[in-house]
Amino acid sequence: MADVSGAASQSHGHQVRKIRDDRPWHWLALGWQDMTRAPQVSFAFGICLALASWALAYGLWFAEFGYLVLPMAAGFFLIAPLIAVGLYDTSRRLQQGRPVDLGLALMAWRRPLQVASFGMVLLLLHFAWVRVALLWFALYFSDGTPPLDALPFFMLEAANLPFLVIGGLIGSGFALVAFSISAIALPMLLDREVDVFTAMITSVRTVQANPRAMALWAGLIVMLTAIGLVTFFVGLVVMFPLVAHATWHAYRELVA
Repeated sequence: MADVSGAASQSHGHQVRKIRDDRPWHWLALGWQDMTRAPQVSFAFGICLALASWALAYGLWFAEFGYLVLPMAAGFFLIAPLIAVGLYDTSRRLQQGRPVDLGLALMAWRRPLQVASFGMVLLLLHFAWVRVALLWFALYFSDGTPPLDALPFFMLEAANLPFLVIGGLIGSGFALVAFSISAIALPMLLDREVDVFTAMITSVRTVQANPRAMALWAGLIVMLTAIGLVTFFVGLVVMFPLVAHATWHAYRELVA
C-alpha cells in the first residue's frame, strides 16, 4: 500500500496523494507483473512500436532527412503516453479481474473525444519541439549542413558540444512540460469522467506534491526509454509496455 500522509492538494474533487519517494520502483514491479499476465498484448504493442520506429528512421534517412532522427527520437517522450492508452486499459482490466486481449486494448479509447483532445495537445507539443530543434540546427550549422553519413560522429566532436548541450536543455524543457501535464492524465481520462483540463491540472499537481518521487519516476522513464532507443529500438519491445503498465499503477496510487 502507498504511504499516504494526507491529500497534498485537491483538483476539482480529485485528491492528490503524498507518497514515499521510492514508490516508482514499486510501480515498475507492478508493471512487470502486468506484462507477465498479459504478454501477448504487451509485446504486441512493443513490437509494433519498434517496427514503426525502424520504418520512420529508415524513411527519414532515405529521404536525406537523417538529421531529424535525433529530434524525432527525443520527441518520442512527448507522444508515448498517447500510444500507451491500450496498455493502460489492459492494466485497468487486470486490476479489475476482467479479461484482456489485443482487440480490447486496441478499442480502449472509451472516451475518444477527451483522449483525442489530449492527444492533440501532445502532438502540438511534439511538433513545436521538432520546429525548435530544426531552428537550432539551422542556426548552429549556418555555414553548411554536415554530411549525413558522418553526422553521428560529427555530433560527438568536442567543437560541437555546445550544440548538444543547448539542444539537450531545450529538449529537456519540452520533456518537463510534457511529463508534468501527462504523468497521470491519460490513465485518468480513461478511468474517470473528467475533462482534459482537469486531468492535466491534476497531473501537474501530482508532480508538485511529490517532487522527489516524480523526479525519480521521470528519471526511470528516461533511462528505460533511452535503453530502448540506443538498442536501435529493439529494447522498446520490453521497455515501452513496462513503463506504460507502471504508469497506470502510478496513477492509481497518486490520485484518490
